[in-house]
Amino acid sequence: MSKKREKPIHSLIAGTSAGAIEAFVTYPTEFVKTRSQFGGKREPPLTIIRTTLATKGITGLYSGCSALVVGNAVKAGVRFVSYDHFKHMLADPEGKVSPARSLVAGLGAGVVEAIFAVTPSETIKTKLIDDAKSPVPRYRGLVHGTVSIVREEGVRGIYRGLFPVMMRQGANSAVRFTTYTTLKQFVQSTAPPGQTLPTAITFGIGAIAGLVTVYTTMPLDVIKTRMQSLTARQSYRNSFHCAYRIFTEEGLLRFWTGTTPRLVRLMLSGGIVFTVYENIMRVIGTSEDGDN
Repeated sequence: MSKKREKPIHSLIAGTSAGAIEAFVTYPTEFVKTRSQFGGKREPPLTIIRTTLATKGITGLYSGCSALVVGNAVKAGVRFVSYDHFKHMLADPEGKVSPARSLVAGLGAGVVEAIFAVTPSETIKTKLIDDAKSPVPRYRGLVHGTVSIVREEGVRGIYRGLFPVMMRQGANSAVRFTTYTTLKQFVQSTAPPGQTLPTAITFGIGAIAGLVTVYTTMPLDVIKTRMQSLTARQSYRNSFHCAYRIFTEEGLLRFWTGTTPRLVRLMLSGGIVFTVYENIMRVIGTSEDGDN
């Protein structure tokens, strides 16, 4: 018997809710990761936290947060709706999706979310964080920063770094969804038929998916951050030139700068997003487990 397809509106509601909650809870780790990836002197994560708290206070760790919360909510909504759509297209008659097809569905979902949600929000967030390092920041917040960037650079200004974002999000979603779906199907195969997975198990599977995602996609994340910084136009001709300069001037390991805070965030992110998503889907009427 085939499983019932998730309704797009349910996936959208559950995805946007999960994305907003996850972004706010984990934002300080995103702030530290982004700061550590800028060019110049390397600062350990704890140094960045101490310096920011001393000069900006606790609110300093949330510089650019509103851009990420809004963008993450839209991103997660688009991601789950897109993934469910692609997954349905690629599923067999019984509704099952092989790891290879899950990889393709995740790749498609990542590219879609990069174009419609991630690139604008990530560019604005990165510029706000970069600007916040100044003694007297130019941008007064999300709205003022967005308006200023568009006025000075045009719409292209908030789409800077689109290519590395598409590559990162495609790889992120492909790896994360494939890992999550494969592990979930394995755990379900060992459980009694029809049994709902406990929240702790769902969180754990999501966290493992986040762990795998971090180490496989970190170089793309570093390139993305550099291409969206305030000095990108003066420093890099394109993403390939950026990667070349990082490799030749700073070394191979620089591509994994910010791994620790991103690892913390994506493990928490994977656990939070999939747990919130599954539970909201269950509450509002349908879930991937076939609940009504």
